[in-house]
Amino acid sequence: MKTAVITGANKGIGFAIAKSLGIKGWHVIIGARNKERAETAVTKLQEAGVPQVDYVLIDLSDPETIEEAVKTIQQDFSTIDLLVNNAGIPGGHGSSLTESIEDLQTTMQVNFFGTFQLTQGLLPILEKNNGRIVNITIPTEANPFWNPFAYKSTKAAQNVMMQALAIDFEKDHKKLEIFSIHLGPTTTDLNGNITAEGFHTPDDVAEKISDILLDGNSHQGEFLEIYGELK
Repeated sequence: MKTAVITGANKGIGFAIAKSLGIKGWHVIIGARNKERAETAVTKLQEAGVPQVDYVLIDLSDPETIEEAVKTIQQDFSTIDLLVNNAGIPGGHGSSLTESIEDLQTTMQVNFFGTFQLTQGLLPILEKNNGRIVNITIPTEANPFWNPFAYKSTKAAQNVMMQALAIDFEKDHKKLEIFSIHLGPTTTDLNGNITAEGFHTPDDVAEKISDILLDGNSHQGEFLEIYGELK
């Protein structure tokens, strides 16, 4: 049985990924900041037909909880072979001209520093199990119609992290793989649960992600668009 840790998995896209993989026979470990919400998510996943599901408390804004989460995973879930870095926060959506340093720092801590700390901490376990790391991210080219400065800045850093790790995994002959997936427009809390033409549900994108994970191919260092290239 394959085992996956999925951050931000008590709701939204992370929950849908956990459900999709769990129904396909994976042992899923949901990462969540809050114990009550984590336990509720576990119950919902079990009711949805996921037989093997656990949780670990991870708050990517708090380096100490990340250290504790790594220790818990090392002790209790040392067979993990997949880490899905899904958790993230949107940051402010105002003009970059008035963006605050505090908002940038908070968003960067969760979406980049916290994500990197967790990833780095789990590398020894993942390598032992020929593991994979998947980042749920976005393209960050200039776009006058969608310009959230803090969010895009942090995701740009995450994209560079993926590229750098992929190069070093190859160079050092590590039995590890990392790649990124862009989901396209998806209805989530992150965007106020927008529903509009061209938007997909978390369940839709979770199935696409599962297809990629089960396709038997290497995607080392790739940035994948699950609904095709952006126009």
